[in-house]
Amino acid sequence: MAAGLCALMVMGGCKRQTVVETLTLPIIEKALGDTRSVFYQDFSKYPQDMKDLPIGIFDSGTGGLTVAERIISFDRFNNISGAQGSDRILDFAGEHFVYLADQANMPYGTYDANGKADYLQELVVKDALFLLGDRYYKSAFDLQPTGEKPRCKIIVIACNTATAYGLSYVRSLLERSGTGVKVIGVINAGSKAALDLLCDKDHPCTIGVLATVGTISSGAYERTINEMAAERNGGPQITVVNQSGYGFAESVDSEPDFVNPALTGPRESYRGPRIGTGDGDLKAELLDVYNFDYEEGRMLWSEGEDGAKENLQLNSAINYARFNLVSLVERHRLSGSTVPISAVILGCTHYPFQLETLQKVVAELREYNVEGKYPYRELLAPDLIFIDPAVYTAEECYRTLREDGNLAFRVTPQEVKAYISVPSAELDPKYLTEDGKLTYEFKYGRATGTEEITTRQVPFSKSNLDAENLERIHKMLPYCYSLIYPTLN
Repeated sequence: MAAGLCALMVMGGCKRQTVVETLTLPIIEKALGDTRSVFYQDFSKYPQDMKDLPIGIFDSGTGGLTVAERIISFDRFNNISGAQGSDRILDFAGEHFVYLADQANMPYGTYDANGKADYLQELVVKDALFLLGDRYYKSAFDLQPTGEKPRCKIIVIACNTATAYGLSYVRSLLERSGTGVKVIGVINAGSKAALDLLCDKDHPCTIGVLATVGTISSGAYERTINEMAAERNGGPQITVVNQSGYGFAESVDSEPDFVNPALTGPRESYRGPRIGTGDGDLKAELLDVYNFDYEEGRMLWSEGEDGAKENLQLNSAINYARFNLVSLVERHRLSGSTVPISAVILGCTHYPFQLETLQKVVAELREYNVEGKYPYRELLAPDLIFIDPAVYTAEECYRTLREDGNLAFRVTPQEVKAYISVPSAELDPKYLTEDGKLTYEFKYGRATGTEEITTRQVPFSKSNLDAENLERIHKMLPYCYSLIYPTLN
């Protein structure tokens, strides 16, 4: 059971006394002490000198490569002295990286809504164990992980939902492992960044948080922002406006229940927003505000007898971005607050892929008018910024490794070994969709605490990466692409 122990934590340069709980799960106990378990790891054999080990990063999908990109390309410190300021040499020059996309089990943001927060916690620990381990599966057909990989010297949880639900469990595992490996999550970094950028203001501020359903329901961002704000004497009064990103991450990762570019009309399997009055519904009265793109199948609909569009379904990441950001601003308008939104935290690693669309929506909302009145203009600060927590996660990673003496300082090029989870070839076909993915019912119906291996971590390849996704990585994440693409089979 959880046992409290007092520890001194340093956050944003402000020291505070806090209580850190030592938490446990069945999988943690198996990893630490059950030699018969497939999850057991003999941490007594972990390398003591970790400098040359890789940096481990994981996410629920490929969206976490946005965090990897910021880390790989980071240059905000002098590599010799450690003083802040670019020296035109990458701060992680020569470092090696291991990246895991738990694609088969995504989206993480839906587990809590399905009453499976405990299974999500187990998944997060499994991700960490993969990075701590020295084996991988060469294919989905392998019964044993016979591929060899290096262990990691630090773990970066790139996924906001995984951070919200699993960071404390991974930290507990690491503290008990005795390895000295530390873990960093993106939520603290994003919250600190927002406050750092706004705390020079002497008037109230509103921060918008756009994140997955799971992250928002956890309350992690609002809680962290408020805790950090309370520690800062003389800081501004902060209001947090949360918006669950219904289907946003799934659309970026081309999940077929949310987007399917091959379709020309609506389908029954669609799990995205529909016209309605609920929190995650499209609002008929806001259709002109969303300003959806109806071209080239990016929206699907059926035509009514009067020619009106009926049964609207979003069918592109662009339109999911529009729906969710408009919903956030509309929520703020309906609250009655007159304090403009100064910053929007992109609380999911998938969202920066649609930053250009989000910026366009802000510009459109400023100019949107009804009979000469502008309902949104005064609710959006003129200097509104979008905050990508990845940049600040990279900074925390650098500071942690330098303070621990674990930077590699190699003169050789950076390397990335990337892995992705796929359904096990041993699974009964009834648990798979037509395109070979886990069915929704199976994915969110699994039990915790078992030894069953339903997914396997295999190397990135052209066969397990969506072509559109790979092109998006090519366009937006040049460092990651240049290091990963040559390794693909």
